[in-house]
Amino acid sequence: MLRILLLIFALLGTTAIADPNGRVRVIDADTIDVGGTRVRLFGIDAPEMGQPCTQDGRTWDCGAWTRDAVRNRFEGTFAQCTQRDVDRYGRIVAQCTVDGQDMGRMIVKSGLAWAFRQYSDTYDLDEKTAAIAQRGLWAVEVQMPSEFRATQFADDPAPDQNCAIKGNISSGGRIYHRPGQEHYDRTRINPANGERWFCSPAEAEAAGWRAARR
Repeated sequence: MLRILLLIFALLGTTAIADPNGRVRVIDADTIDVGGTRVRLFGIDAPEMGQPCTQDGRTWDCGAWTRDAVRNRFEGTFAQCTQRDVDRYGRIVAQCTVDGQDMGRMIVKSGLAWAFRQYSDTYDLDEKTAAIAQRGLWAVEVQMPSEFRATQFADDPAPDQNCAIKGNISSGGRIYHRPGQEHYDRTRINPANGERWFCSPAEAEAAGWRAARR
C-alpha cells in the first residue's frame, strides 16, 4: 500500500511541474497560451499594446502590429515548451519550439521583438541579424518597451512622500517595493484591491507584506 501511495504522489508531482505543450493562441508578440496555459516567452521583449510606431510621418499601434505578425506565423500550431521561470504575474516563462524551431529566436530574427538582455543574451545575435537587415521594428521609430512601460507607470505618486513604499498584491502574494527597486516604477497601487502605501519596511512587514527580491 505504501508503495502504491508513493507512486501516486510521484505521478501527481510530475503532472504539477509538467512543461506546457499544446496548440498556440497568440496574446501578443511575446506572450502566448499553450494548451490553455499562459506563457511569457523567455528572453524576448516586444512592444506593448498601444505603444506607437512611426515611419514616414505615419503612426500606428506597434503592439498590435507585431502581435498580428506573430499570430499569422504561429496561431494554431503545436508548441513544446520548457519552463525557465515564473514571472511576477504568475505566468510561466518558457522557451517554446514549433516544428523544432525556437519561437523566440524566430520572432527576434524577424524583427518583431528585441532580445531581453536584462534576463538573457540568448537571442543577442538574432537581434543583430534583424537590425542589419532592417527587419520589422528595425525599419521604424519605436521606443524600447521598458522605456515605454516606465513612462506609462511613472504617474503614480505617493500621497505622502514620506510614505512612498508600494504594497502590491499579485499572484506572488503581498509584496512591497521600495523606491529604486526594479519593479517600483511599473507597480500601480489600487486601494480597492487591498493594496496600500507604507512609510517603512517594518510597517509593511508588520501588516503581512514581504520585501520584493529586486
